[in-house]
Amino acid sequence: MEQATLKILQYNKIISKLMEKAHTAQGKEIAQNLQPAVDYADVCSSLEQTKEAHAILNEISEPPFGGIFDIRQALKKAAMGTLLDAPTLLNIASTMYGMRNIKRFFKDCPVNTIILKEWALSIEILGQLEKDINNIIDEYGSIKDTASHELARIRSNIKSSQNRIKSTIDNILKNNELQKFFQENIVTVRDDRYVIPVKQEYRQQFPGIIHDQSASGSTLFIEPMSIATLNNDIKQYRLNEQRETNRILKVISEKIAKNEAVLQQNCLYLAQLDFTFAKAKLAHSMRAFMPILNEDGVTDLIAARHPLLDVENIVPIDIRIGENYRTLLITGPNTGGKTVSLKTLGILVAMAQSGLFIPANDGSRLAFYHNIFADIGDEQSIEQNLSTFSAHMTHIINILKNSDNNDLILLDELGSGTDPEEGASLAIAILEKFMAINSSVIATTHYNELKTFAYSHDNIENASVEFDIKTLRPTYRLLIGIPGASNAFSISSRLGLDESIILRAKQLIRADHANFENVLNTLETEKLLYEQKNAAIAEKERRINALERRLSEQKQELTKKKSQTIKNTQKECAALLRDTRRQAETIIKDLKAQYNDSGKKNRQNAMNSARQSLQNQLDKFNNLSTDNNQISGSPIDLKTLRTGDTVLLTTLQQQAVVHEIKGQELVLLLGGLTTTVKANKCLFIKKGQTKSLSSANTAKKAFSQLDKSIHISRQIDIRGMMVDEAEEILGKYIDDAVMAGLKQIIIIHGKGTGALRKGIHEYLKSHRSVFDFSLADINEGGSGATVVQLQ
Repeated sequence: MEQATLKILQYNKIISKLMEKAHTAQGKEIAQNLQPAVDYADVCSSLEQTKEAHAILNEISEPPFGGIFDIRQALKKAAMGTLLDAPTLLNIASTMYGMRNIKRFFKDCPVNTIILKEWALSIEILGQLEKDINNIIDEYGSIKDTASHELARIRSNIKSSQNRIKSTIDNILKNNELQKFFQENIVTVRDDRYVIPVKQEYRQQFPGIIHDQSASGSTLFIEPMSIATLNNDIKQYRLNEQRETNRILKVISEKIAKNEAVLQQNCLYLAQLDFTFAKAKLAHSMRAFMPILNEDGVTDLIAARHPLLDVENIVPIDIRIGENYRTLLITGPNTGGKTVSLKTLGILVAMAQSGLFIPANDGSRLAFYHNIFADIGDEQSIEQNLSTFSAHMTHIINILKNSDNNDLILLDELGSGTDPEEGASLAIAILEKFMAINSSVIATTHYNELKTFAYSHDNIENASVEFDIKTLRPTYRLLIGIPGASNAFSISSRLGLDESIILRAKQLIRADHANFENVLNTLETEKLLYEQKNAAIAEKERRINALERRLSEQKQELTKKKSQTIKNTQKECAALLRDTRRQAETIIKDLKAQYNDSGKKNRQNAMNSARQSLQNQLDKFNNLSTDNNQISGSPIDLKTLRTGDTVLLTTLQQQAVVHEIKGQELVLLLGGLTTTVKANKCLFIKKGQTKSLSSANTAKKAFSQLDKSIHISRQIDIRGMMVDEAEEILGKYIDDAVMAGLKQIIIIHGKGTGALRKGIHEYLKSHRSVFDFSLADINEGGSGATVVQLQ
C-alpha cells in the first residue's frame, strides 16, 4: 500500500497506540512493522485472530505476559558457543516460566478460540532445561552455592578463610598497644584483600603490605603480615571459584544451544499472542467492532468515528459507497467536516486491512481494496518549486497511472487552486476517467458544476456535510444524496435582511466580485487585530495564573513552617515533662526512704503533693497542645495586665501565664518553661488566679530540686531492638546521663549481624552530647558493646 497515503492518513499514530498495548519487545516489533495486507485471505485471518482475543478479553482477562524477556540474541549467542552470564540465564528461565503460564492459561481457557489455542498448544515446554537453569541461578541472577559440589566446597573455604581473617584483625584492632597506630578501628578491602587504615607516622612500626592510601596521604591501608597468607588463600579460592563458575555456565549454555530452535519458535508464538491481544485491547479502548469484509467493493459504515479524535465529542458519520454508485461527491462549506470524512474512511480501511477492529457500529461493511490513494492537503511542493495546483495535479497524475478498479481514491478539493471554470472542467474530466476504470472515488469540492455533473450521470452520488440554519454552524453529519449549498441567501434572510436586497443579490450573483474581495480583505484585517488582542489577553491570563499559583505555594509553605514550629515546640515541652516525671518519681522514692512507718501519713501527703504539682504542669501542657491554632484575643493593656493573667503568644499560637511584667516585656510561663517576649507579640485571653502563679512557682522549685537528685545507671541494654527504636531510647538515656553528670556510659547492643551496632554508631556521630565512642574491651563486652564519652 502506498506509504505516502498512510502518512497522510496518520497511520503511524494508530501503530503507536497499538505498540503501547503490547507487553513484550517482540510483540511491539510486530506492531511497529504492521502494514495493511494486500491479500484478502490474510486480512480475514488477521481479523479472526483479533476476534478470538477480543472474546477472551470480554469473558475473562488477557494472558499472563509478565516476566517474558527478549531472549532471541541470547539464544543466538549460545548457538554460536558464547558463554551466557547469570543474569541472561535468569531472563531465559523467567521467559520459559512465562511460556508455561501462557500454555496453562489457554489450556484452562473456557472460550472457544481455535487459532490462538493452536499457537499456545504449539509452545514446547522444556521442563528439564528450565529446572537445570533454576538449579544453577537464584532469583537475583547469581549462581547458587549448590550449583555444584565443587563450587559449594570452594565457597565454604572462602567463608572459612574470611572468618579467620576477621578474627585475626579483630584481635589486632583490640590490642591496646596498637590502638594509637590506627586511623579508625575498622576493616576495609583493597584489591580484594582485607586491610587496616594506619596513620602515616606509624608506618614503620606496623609491619604489613601497603595497598592504598587516602587522598590526603595521612592514612595508609595496610595488609597485616599475619593475614597475608590467608588473603592469598582467598585469592586462590576466588580463581578456583571463577573457573568452576565458567564450567557450570558452559554446560548450561551448551544445553540451551541444543534447544535454540525450539526456544526461538516458542518466542515467536509468544510474540504473536502478545501482538494479537494488543489489537484486541486497542479495539476495547476505541470501542471498535469487527467489520464485515467483502470483495464486492461495497462499503457501508454505520456511525463511523475517526480513531484519533476524542470519542466523547466526535460526531459519528455514515458512509456508503460501492453498491449503487462507485463515486461519492461531497460538497459544503469550509470547516464543515468534508476532509475529516475522507480521512475517516481512509484510516478505517487501512486499519481493517491490518487486522484491526474499526470504530464503527457492529454490522458495518467494508470493501477490500488493493490500494488506497489520497490527495489531501494544500501545501505547496517547495522542493520541486511547484504551486499548490501543480502539486495537486502531479499527485493526481501519479494516481491515474497506478490505480485500477480495486482501489480506493480520496481526493480533497478537486480542481482547486486555479480558475474556477477551468478547475471545474478539469475536475469533471478526472472524475470521468476514474469512473471509466470503475475505481471507488470519494472527492470533495466547492464547484456547483460538479454538483450538476453528479445529478446528470450514473454511478456517482452527491453528498454534503449538514449545516444547521438555526445555529449557523455545521453539524458534521454526512448527508448522502443531498448536495451542499453555501446557504448564503437562506442565512441572510433568517437574520432579517430585507427581501428586496436578497432578490438584487440573486440578480448580481454572476457579476464581478471586486467588492466581495474588498470585504474579504477587511475581514482578514479585523481577524488579525482580533487574534493579536486575544493573544495579549491570553498572556495576561497566563501571568495572573502564575502569580496565583505562586501565592498559593507561598501560603502553603508558610502554613507548613508554622505547623512545624508548633510541633517542634510541643515536642520539646513533652520531652521536658517526661524528664520531670522521672525526676519526681526519684524524689518520691527518696521520700519513701526518709519517712519511717510511724510517719506513714506524712510521707503519703508529701508523695501526693509532689505528684499533684507535676500533674498540674502536665495538664497545662496538654491544654496548650490541644488548643485550636487559631485562638483569638484582645490587644495587651499593660496598665490592667497582672501576673497570673493568661495571654496568647501569637508567634507560637500557644497560651501562657504572665509570670512578671518588665516594662514593655513580659516574662511568661509556657508549659513549665519561662520565656521573655515583647508585649506586642501577645494577646490578652483572660484574668488569672493568684494560686495559679503560686502553683507555677512551686512547680519551678520542684524542677530545680529534681535536677539535683537524678540517679541513672552507667550502662543501657538495647539488644533485640530495631535501629529507630534504639535511637529514640538512647536519646532520652544520654540526656538523662548528661543531667546526672556522667562522663562515660556503655551501650550494650550485642554482636548479631552488626546492623544495630552500625546504626547506633551512625547516630552517635551526630549526637550533640557525644564526645567520642569506641568498641568496649573484651571484659566489658567486646564488639557487642560500645563505650561512649560524653561532653
